[in-house]
Amino acid sequence: MNKENKISQKYRFPKFRNEPAWTERKLSDVLNEHGLKSSGSEEVFSVSVHKGVINQIEHLGRSFSASNTDNYKRVLHGDVIYTKSPTGNFPLGIIKQSKVNFPVIVSPLYGVFTPETYGLGYILDAYFESPSNVHNYLSSIIQKGAKNTININNTTFLSKSLFLPKNKDEQQKIASCLSSLDELINAQTQKLDALKDHKKGLLQKLFPAEGEIAPKLRFKEFENDGKWEKRSFNSLFEIGNGKDYKHLDKGEIPVYGSGGYMLSVNDYLYVGESACIGRKGTIDKPMFLTGKFWTVDTLFYTHSFKDCIPKFIYYIFHNIDWVKHNEAGGVPSLSKTNIYKIEVFVPKPKEQQKITSCLSSLDDQIAVQVQKIEVLKEHKKGLMQGLFPVINE
Repeated sequence: MNKENKISQKYRFPKFRNEPAWTERKLSDVLNEHGLKSSGSEEVFSVSVHKGVINQIEHLGRSFSASNTDNYKRVLHGDVIYTKSPTGNFPLGIIKQSKVNFPVIVSPLYGVFTPETYGLGYILDAYFESPSNVHNYLSSIIQKGAKNTININNTTFLSKSLFLPKNKDEQQKIASCLSSLDELINAQTQKLDALKDHKKGLLQKLFPAEGEIAPKLRFKEFENDGKWEKRSFNSLFEIGNGKDYKHLDKGEIPVYGSGGYMLSVNDYLYVGESACIGRKGTIDKPMFLTGKFWTVDTLFYTHSFKDCIPKFIYYIFHNIDWVKHNEAGGVPSLSKTNIYKIEVFVPKPKEQQKITSCLSSLDDQIAVQVQKIEVLKEHKKGLMQGLFPVINE
């Protein structure tokens, strides 16, 4: 029995079920390195795991290109790009198709290839969204150099095979299906971004700006309640942090912080609500925790709140420029003493509760939106797993 008869495919469009099975095809047979260079008029783009091929300044805030870009590679609409640099869950590099509708240029270190069809390029883009697929394809043909650099040339990159459709109509049909799903994911992501922007704007308006004693926006029922009271953090709560304990089993109690140890149950366990405010060596955004948890010694948390609602403090933390309170000047660092000195304006508990309820409701909407996007992404992942054939041993 040959390999073609041993493969199975969970999903296939009805129109193509009687067509020949997908076959193993080398990437060198479906991707062509066109070798085009910059014409001098293109913008410099980068390749992102989540954003795909994107303008470098838009993505990174500034250009990191060389002063002379004559040797940069020209990327056409639909081209497939392989970045030969590790990033996050993609330690062997990332593979993306350019969805940009005009020519751009990228680093000469990237591999740039024209696919057999735009549809097949779209399929490869979706297939290589999976870190495991990238690893499975690249791990056997890459050599790691000094300082974890990736050593692979473009010929080697194209040397392996994948099961792919030959029928160009089938390629386009799959690409259209995936494109519709991506458009839905993008629309939901834009809605999520809008909710986050709305929350950011509310945080700026519902709390006094630096140098101000009252917020720009106040709920009508509290407009005549007078000014907010100036309080230092040491009058609002206490700060705790963990200690180093080795070889403890956390059981069902979660641990917050990284690179440290859990706490002994008899030494430092806090039960209740807490807003974590930062770690030595970094300055983090706050988290809001409830219930039992362990913390490591590098992470601070608040407890024993006085005349204030814990989650209101959590939202206050979002408006604080923690970098401004950096003690070291170089590596960011926070201490309890320095945090206690910070002064903020605080309203009466009823107004705190109103603000907290408003922002919590928005957080709930954001959480629901995040879940919607995750469901769509999981659906796409399952679709890709079903579309690609597997070999039945």
